[in-house]
Amino acid sequence: MKKNDLKITYQVFNNVQELTADDFVLAEYAIKAADTAYAPYSGFHVGASLRLKNGKIVNGSNQENSAYPSGLCAERVALFYAGSQYPDTAIEAMAITARTPGKKLKMIVKPCGACRQVMAETAMRQKSPFRIILIGEDGNGLVFESIADLLPFSFEFE
Repeated sequence: MKKNDLKITYQVFNNVQELTADDFVLAEYAIKAADTAYAPYSGFHVGASLRLKNGKIVNGSNQENSAYPSGLCAERVALFYAGSQYPDTAIEAMAITARTPGKKLKMIVKPCGACRQVMAETAMRQKSPFRIILIGEDGNGLVFESIADLLPFSFEFE
């Protein structure tokens, strides 16, 4: 049996002001989008913002439901809205952040597996990767050039 290695490259920033001007603006939109989260059960407020190739910004926030599996993550809210309203416009970048009011998160939140899969299929559909910016509560974060860095073996239906 042959052993293979997988290398993932990403950038680390200590403050959102280290981002490019366009990515800084996108990060600010994601932070504001978290304010619109409906999270009465988890108290976990997530915001996601997309910058489309046409310059438009699409925002999403997590929307919980008392029937827990019926809620939807911020990333998928934004991606599905963009897909339905701008079906022929590619995504350039996505910024994601999370916070829990009253308790500081120590980690930089990453997308769940379902969101990663939707991100992967979105990149596949548009035939181009998009940058993913993850922002922590302190303004620090990570930048990935492609969802393939977060989900290298995505599901593909042939």
